[in-house]
Amino acid sequence: MQAKPSDIALVYADDCLLVLNKPPGLLCVPGRGEDKRDCLSARVRIQFPDALVVHRLDMATSGLLVMARTAGVQRILNHAFAAREVSKRYVAVVQGAVPASDTWQTISLPILVDWPRRPLRKIDPVHGKPSMTHWRCTSVDLRTNTSRLELEPLTGRSHQLRVHLQSMGHPILGDALYAPAPVAAASARLLLHASQLGLVHPITGESMLWTCGAEF
Repeated sequence: MQAKPSDIALVYADDCLLVLNKPPGLLCVPGRGEDKRDCLSARVRIQFPDALVVHRLDMATSGLLVMARTAGVQRILNHAFAAREVSKRYVAVVQGAVPASDTWQTISLPILVDWPRRPLRKIDPVHGKPSMTHWRCTSVDLRTNTSRLELEPLTGRSHQLRVHLQSMGHPILGDALYAPAPVAAASARLLLHASQLGLVHPITGESMLWTCGAEF
């Protein structure tokens, strides 16, 4: 799915930071090659030349992302993410019927780069980095044999949610990297969306929370 300039929604802006709703199919930062120069950060800087990258979402993932507008704010936010002081919540639709429950459960499986198959990641109990995800099932569609989950990553490993869900036998629909071919083909896009972002404002100290519903 190719993103268009109009697909980028500005959720919040002040003199310190920006919060954006990234569309699926758009890189956060430029990749290698001329065909990968188009990205969220480049588009945002057309309107906000001072915008600085703080964190990223996978190209296939949509949802909330924050950018800083000064180097000082960028440092503060980078530290907040590293110290796990930023709350993040995602929505995903996965293959299979997962028992719906209001109780949060935990996936704690270490993740390592799968070097022969980069950029893929894998579960590696010996050499992997500690990785933890809270999750709960909010609804099940027996007709399609799918479930809608809420996810809270407590660590920020690349592809963490995708790898953790695949490891528990419930790959995300539309996941071309980790799902079996029929599950990957079940959706034109990855059904993973960053739906909530909470942090302490780096200058005012105010607790801030943004939400953005998934379009699936």
